[in-house]
Amino acid sequence: MNIKRKIIQLFGLLVLFQSFAASAKLEIVITDGIDSARPIAILPFKWEGSAGQKPDNLSEVISSDLMRSGKFKPLDVSQMPETPYSVSDINFSEWTKLGVDALVTGTVGFDATKQRYVINYQLVDIVRGQLTNGQAKSLSSDGELVLSQDYVLLNKRMTATSAQMRAVAHRISNRIYEQLTGEKGAFETRIAYVVVKDGDSYPYQLRVSDYDGFNEKLVLSSRQPLMSPSWSPDGKQLAYVSFQNNKAEIYIMDIYTGKREKVTSYPRHNGAPKFSPDGKKLALVLSKTGNLQVYTLDIATKRLTQITNSRSNNTEPFWYPDGKSLIFTSDRGGKPQIYNVDLATNATKRLTWEGSQNLGGQITPDGRFIVMVNRSQSGFNLAKLDLETNSMQILTHTQLDESPSISPNGGMVIYSSIYNQTNVLSMVSIDGRFKARLPATNGRVRAPAWSPFL
Repeated sequence: MNIKRKIIQLFGLLVLFQSFAASAKLEIVITDGIDSARPIAILPFKWEGSAGQKPDNLSEVISSDLMRSGKFKPLDVSQMPETPYSVSDINFSEWTKLGVDALVTGTVGFDATKQRYVINYQLVDIVRGQLTNGQAKSLSSDGELVLSQDYVLLNKRMTATSAQMRAVAHRISNRIYEQLTGEKGAFETRIAYVVVKDGDSYPYQLRVSDYDGFNEKLVLSSRQPLMSPSWSPDGKQLAYVSFQNNKAEIYIMDIYTGKREKVTSYPRHNGAPKFSPDGKKLALVLSKTGNLQVYTLDIATKRLTQITNSRSNNTEPFWYPDGKSLIFTSDRGGKPQIYNVDLATNATKRLTWEGSQNLGGQITPDGRFIVMVNRSQSGFNLAKLDLETNSMQILTHTQLDESPSISPNGGMVIYSSIYNQTNVLSMVSIDGRFKARLPATNGRVRAPAWSPFL
């Protein structure tokens, strides 16, 4: 199947999307990998308020975040041997018996004067606390040995309004994740995706939500299909493909003001927009001269530069993190495979060789891996190519996987797959060990795009 025919089929599939209610949220269901993750205890935060309404349980959001990262296995509350809200009250040996090497405890109060919640929390290294029996010593500024609590990795205080509490929980998750892994957390990020509400006057919808599906917002609706959302590096804009004028055109939209700008409307196909790392250009695909070709567009000047020029179809461009090269999908070898092109020299190199087809490539933020859709005897699944070793790893075994999008910390991939004969969003960790599903309660949801850090 050539790429042009595949694109036409994707357009047809998009029209068949089923609707789902505006209030529906994506609920992440863990499907594999949690047993091999690192045990951690997130105690229920203690409510100390005498005024104000008790907020939703912060610890539940934090536990869910850390579990969804694929790296942690939060202990169930029913399995906790104690609930210490002071570091000095922790019985380290009781937690080490359960294999827990890190613990989070905290309190929530309410400042009636400022009408804000006050959150205090601590992240404790259980292993270090056990080794020192909670009595670690360190040198003071004048060279004397003094008791310390260097096993307390985080001891923070935050304030927030009621509307900010969920965001605060994500921020705490980020800090815990970074402290324990050395990597930046991606829990304050967002996803964009396309849904359809059949029967509506404007059935095609572009929506944005928190990474976990909460705080969903409709940013655009249309009578005609919408496709291929792509985030700007500052997280304020989306580039996308619209058929509102009965042909494929590329727009850029400010998701906060709703202001839209049409950036390409060439004859035939305009598609697959991707912002450059500096946000000044778009990589995109046009067929104004015949076959599908990759171009770059200077957003400010509208200067168009043709990158590929072959008799084959070339599509799905994606930028290297340094902005100096692109990967793209081409059928120049007979079937779709992924190639690299140097933007300064136009030197082109084929990157994928395993599997009958490889397409839809995305590069991890560190430039180490390419995540793509790989076709083999088992079907279309996500795979990861190590650019240093050229080794390929199959990441998923779901059905008809497509449209991978990598989290900005490179730890997780969100993609579209088939579950119970319907399109759903799924997640997989970059090492393939952890898998989750984000089923929409009504209808189909596809074309996910993970935002940058916000």
